[in-house]
Amino acid sequence: MSMNATLRLLGIPAVLLATACTPDTPTRSPLGVDLIELTIAETHQAMLSGKLTARMLTEAYLARIEAYDKKGPSFNSIIMVNSRALERADELDAELARTGELTGPLHGIPFIVKDNYDTHDMPTTGGSASLAGSVPSDDAYQVRKIREAGAIVLAKSNLAEFAFTAYETVGSMLPGWTFNPYQLNRVTAGSSGGTAAAVAANLGLVGLGTDTGNSIRGPSGHNALVGIRSTQGLTSRDGIIPLIASRDVGGPMTRSVEDAVRIFDVIAGTDPSDPVTSEADARRPASYMDALVANLEGIRIGVSREITYTETADPEVLQRFEEAVADLERAGAVIVDDVVIPDMDTIRAGLDCPSFRYDIENYLATLPHPPYRTLEEIRASGKVHVTVMPRVSRYLEFEGTPATNPSCIETARNQDRLREAVRLAMSEARVDALIYPTWNNPARLVGDLTSPHGNNSPILSPPTGFPAITVPMGFVWDDTLPAGLQIFGDAWSEPTLIRIAYAYEQATHHRRPPPTAPALD
Repeated sequence: MSMNATLRLLGIPAVLLATACTPDTPTRSPLGVDLIELTIAETHQAMLSGKLTARMLTEAYLARIEAYDKKGPSFNSIIMVNSRALERADELDAELARTGELTGPLHGIPFIVKDNYDTHDMPTTGGSASLAGSVPSDDAYQVRKIREAGAIVLAKSNLAEFAFTAYETVGSMLPGWTFNPYQLNRVTAGSSGGTAAAVAANLGLVGLGTDTGNSIRGPSGHNALVGIRSTQGLTSRDGIIPLIASRDVGGPMTRSVEDAVRIFDVIAGTDPSDPVTSEADARRPASYMDALVANLEGIRIGVSREITYTETADPEVLQRFEEAVADLERAGAVIVDDVVIPDMDTIRAGLDCPSFRYDIENYLATLPHPPYRTLEEIRASGKVHVTVMPRVSRYLEFEGTPATNPSCIETARNQDRLREAVRLAMSEARVDALIYPTWNNPARLVGDLTSPHGNNSPILSPPTGFPAITVPMGFVWDDTLPAGLQIFGDAWSEPTLIRIAYAYEQATHHRRPPPTAPALD
């Protein structure tokens, strides 16, 4: 079968055929090592021993994408595969053969990259048909950093169009919804649901997502993954299609804490193209890998019951959470129960700075050949999903800039108030972190936007600018649907949060692959 015919069979939009073509791939994995749940460290050990090459690994993941993403369980997680992935793999194999050494800490690692990260060699659409075929002039900072570290951009993943919603992964670029590999009639959350589904189902080794309110942590929680949202200003936003630039963060989505930290080590730091990162190099440690300590002696963790025990919280998720609290205590942590943040709900009611119009038009101005230059032109084109158009219209009402818009000015004041309240509560309780379920409810049915969602991710982390990590917390509903534990802390506290996440992961090992995407024979 020809490359174009294969892509059409997979459902890749015709507009992308010229840039998304890949060589024909086998339907069976050629690997002699187990691809399911493979880690970065295991990959590098196999490469250095001569058992595995970057080409073999890339071909194996391409085979899984072909077998599972638009056929079989049909996760519908991939917008386009990278036509240069195998060429890049061959270059890395040649360099390893020549020097006997890995080219960097991510040598030969195939990444699933959310399609709102700029890639100079592939279109970047934001999940919207309005940006179909839009190729930026260079890579997003984080994409450049992973490539410099030896990574392979394997594919661009689906997202909620323009990253608008936390509740489903659907847009106009790729027909249909992205489905949860753990139960195919369930959502992946949003908006980084394509990355989440693909990494959870082992269609790529690791991934990158973005998070404005939820979208690294929610999809990771719904797909038994680890996701890191950094302190605002520790990782660069350069080259990421913005939603609300003042809250946007990009970061890793992986199957293990260690793999997430390996990526985080590469992408965290000061970027001259993003002034918000000016303090990053001074604030980060030499390596976050030093935080991978499997005990919690001396760590004090606060339980946030006001976030956890809501009226509509799912009883099984609450049970998993109580088990997590006990597991953390057994791992050596001191548990402080219950830490209350003063006036949290009142402050949060005044947090609304809908600056997407301003931010997206600044982004469009950076493109060498933008399909459209304004949000009004995008609306007039009609090239957005029917569910997205009302929100586009709402964002068009935004006037001025984030510095002059009255709603944004009030939001900035309330963000300061929330930061003060959080720091006061944590200081008085003498805790290093707070914990609560990432979502209080498991993944909804596709199309259900009315039952309780339980999304806790927007409550503290984005409006404070403080970091949070989600880690698998077990399964609910006949042991089929994942739940996530969220670990939140003060600015620049990533080493502590990583230590907590890693110790908890090592004590529980809740992660398991979905049954819908077994190894290829």
